[in-house]
Amino acid sequence: MHPWFDDNTWQDPQWTAEELLARKGSQRISVVLPALDEEATVGAIVAALVPMRGLVDELVVVDSGSTDRTVEVAEAAGARVVHREDVLPELPPVPGKGEVLWRSLAATSGDLVVFLDSDLVDFDPGFVVALLGPLLTRPDVHLVKGFYRRPLRLESSGGGRVTELLARPVLSALRPELSAIIQPLGGEYAARRSFLESVPFAAGYGVEIGLVLDAHTRFGLAGLAQVNLGVRKHRNRSLAQLGVMARQILGAALSRCGGAAADSADFVQFTQVAGEWLPETTAIALTDRPPMRAVLGISSGTTLNGCGALHFPV
Repeated sequence: MHPWFDDNTWQDPQWTAEELLARKGSQRISVVLPALDEEATVGAIVAALVPMRGLVDELVVVDSGSTDRTVEVAEAAGARVVHREDVLPELPPVPGKGEVLWRSLAATSGDLVVFLDSDLVDFDPGFVVALLGPLLTRPDVHLVKGFYRRPLRLESSGGGRVTELLARPVLSALRPELSAIIQPLGGEYAARRSFLESVPFAAGYGVEIGLVLDAHTRFGLAGLAQVNLGVRKHRNRSLAQLGVMARQILGAALSRCGGAAADSADFVQFTQVAGEWLPETTAIALTDRPPMRAVLGISSGTTLNGCGALHFPV
């Protein structure tokens, strides 16, 4: 077995919220949920997290332009909702999950940050406790990834289609030391703010593999850990959507492993209409957002508004 796997993997994490509360001391903890049209699930997740006040100091939903009732549902359940456009308003937003997570650093203040996807079904608040465990008990750990069973129609286990067909082979080829990470693309993870603010963020779905690679570059394997979160249920995406996701992930991985970096790419897929195959082109932004620490240093006199979103003086 991989030595790192033995030392930095918790198959059955036993920490309790009370134990971690005693260990956190003066550290603040922020839980961030990026959301785009998640009215069906975000409320239940927030409601499950509200009782964790004390261990969790901030519970923030960062909305990415939802057109449904995501904002109203999240607020009613007890979260503070921040709109993507209100954070760093001098910088026009670009589409993508990584963009929202990057901006969330400017809208929160926790020393430790927990990211959770907002499309989870039957959410277990124990996810937060498990993810925080290594950070609060091991000072050498900077990024903690969750792993889980995914009870999908065609997959009873494993990391999902993009993980198994792209991410795992890419890591095996480019960074074989990371082959023991079970869910490199999982959306449930926690990290120290000092790390998150020091590295670039891929704007799209490459954000997770980018953070894994950057943590490994900075801290080596000792800086990463993984915990078993049990079962994770979420909505499934079409193969066409997964293709776009895979292109973003590949771009982020290659740019961090010596490959040619591009600002954008036209990704071509094909659909059959009335017996004729027709191309569909998706423009994909591949440019990383710079480390938040550098952005916050753009202007002296940067202040926080009442919602915690940063505004730069003109």
